[in-house]
Formats: sequence, structure tokens, C-alpha cells
Amino acid sequence: MKTWNFTVIAIACLTATVALRAQDSSPMTTIPKATTVDPPTTSTVMRTNSMTVLDDKKRLGSNDFVSFRVVEDRDNESQHLRVNDNGELEVPYIGLVPASGRTCKELAYSVKSLLEREYYYHATVIIAVDRVSEKSRGKVYVYGNVKGQGPQEIPADETYTVSKAIIRAGGFGDFANKRKVRVTRKDGKNFIVDLKRVIEEGHTDEDVVLEPDDQIQVPQRAINF
Repeated sequence: MKTWNFTVIAIACLTATVALRAQDSSPMTTIPKATTVDPPTTSTVMRTNSMTVLDDKKRLGSNDFVSFRVVEDRDNESQHLRVNDNGELEVPYIGLVPASGRTCKELAYSVKSLLEREYYYHATVIIAVDRVSEKSRGKVYVYGNVKGQGPQEIPADETYTVSKAIIRAGGFGDFANKRKVRVTRKDGKNFIVDLKRVIEEGHTDEDVVLEPDDQIQVPQRAINF
């Protein structure tokens, strides 16, 4: 009787083993992965209805492309405009507006004023850079107590400031007066920049954005013997 029971148990185990092997050899069901859909890219002009957040650093140049929208139009599509070779932007309703050398924020407020003269009771103008021209913006000139004097090309794809120009010039000389760096514009305007506050104390808002033909003069500090 014991021998018979043992035989039954052995047969049952063998049957279970064969069944498991058959199950393992069958193709596994592949669970489809969820498809991730990236949200559509939306330009800055479509994400905001406030002019206060518009860029106030980067200055536009010829052949830059911008997105333009007036919030009050309640239109979901922005218009893509190009700054022409003369540095002007052709804006709907009002025509050519000087754009080169202005920031998006400055240009938007200028356009707002023009639109409200005749076409809108109130206009919220949103302008943002789509693509900058790859052409040179022009040159600035660095003189005085720096390690490498001379002209510098203004990069097409960044906001070029006094501190960046000094860094590209190799940094200050040993006796530079960092607190009285002078920027002279071609129209005769002058700015005194305290780069010690900008670089060492973090007051980056005081770092002047450069324009073509600006001259940066780094004076020598008084030396007491």
C-alpha cells in the first residue's frame, strides 16, 4: 500500500513538472508600454499675459525673429515677425517701428503706446525672441587697465555686458580701478559701472548691457607710496 501511494505521488509531481515546463516554453505576453506624449512647445508670448515679465536685457538686432501678440485680440496664435536690415519691425496696423538696440520689453511698450493712439483703448503687447541672427552684432572696444585691450565682437546669441567684456579681455590689470569703469556710447552718453559691486557683491542688475561701438575704459586706481 505504501509503495502504491509513493507511485501516485511521483506521477503527480512528474505531471506538474511537465505542465510548468510547457507553460515556461510558451511565449510571454508583452505588456505594451504607455506612450509618453510631450506637451506641445509653447513660446513665451503664449504663456503670459503680462508685459512686466518680458525680457529687458537682450537687445534686438537686424534679422532677429520675434513672436508678437496683443492679448486683447484673444487670438491663440502669435505672429512671427523679423527685424529688417534697417533695424525696424513691421507691426500690424502701425507699420515700421525702430527695434534694433531695444529689448523686447522696451519695444512692447513702444508698440503699446502707438496702438493705443488710434486702434485700441487698452493694448497688452507681448513680444518675445524666437530666433536671433547669426550675424555679428558689431564690436565694442576695451581699453585701459585690462590684460588684453582691443576690439571684441558682440556675440549674436547672448546678452553682452561690461563684465563679460572685461572677462574676455583677460580680466583686470593689477592696478585697475574696478569701481569706475566708464562706458561711452557713440551718441556721447557715458555710464560709470562699479564692477566690484557687480562681480564681487552680486549686483548683476547694475551690469550695463553693451551696444555696438561702445567703448569701455578701465582706469588705474590711485597708488599711494
